[in-house]
Amino acid sequence: MTRLHVAIPLRWSDFDAYAHVNNAEMLRLLEEARIQAFWRPDEGVGLDTAILDARPGAETIGLIARQEVEYLAPIPYMRSPIDIEMWIGRIGGASIEICYEMFSPEGVTPRVLFTKAATTLVMVTAATGRPERITDSLREVWSPYVEEPVQFTKRG
Repeated sequence: MTRLHVAIPLRWSDFDAYAHVNNAEMLRLLEEARIQAFWRPDEGVGLDTAILDARPGAETIGLIARQEVEYLAPIPYMRSPIDIEMWIGRIGGASIEICYEMFSPEGVTPRVLFTKAATTLVMVTAATGRPERITDSLREVWSPYVEEPVQFTKRG
């Protein structure tokens, strides 16, 4: 099982009156992890999986078709970045399912699983807005990170 580990720092503004990360901010944290994991940086080297060109003018863009988040425990304020484990639950014709488990910072014990989530990202031709097949080169880079999709525990 190969997973990506992305460390995302919490901001003071992520918290609400209940002193935990606000549910709307959770989507931003997942977005930050997704960008680090899959979007090629403008400069320097990113993760091995960070190969999508998300700059203005890119020919192909990734659009979110679906997101699901299961909140298991409130995330309190912590100075150390939270550890987001990521993998690909499915590679389809034009989409991938990105899976997440959000844990307490690396090295903190006990290790707490705060959130499980999944995002369906569809590759789209920017000029037409139509789905675009995922290339063999993308599949080759991402295939080592494919495992069973996230298992949500609170589904009825």
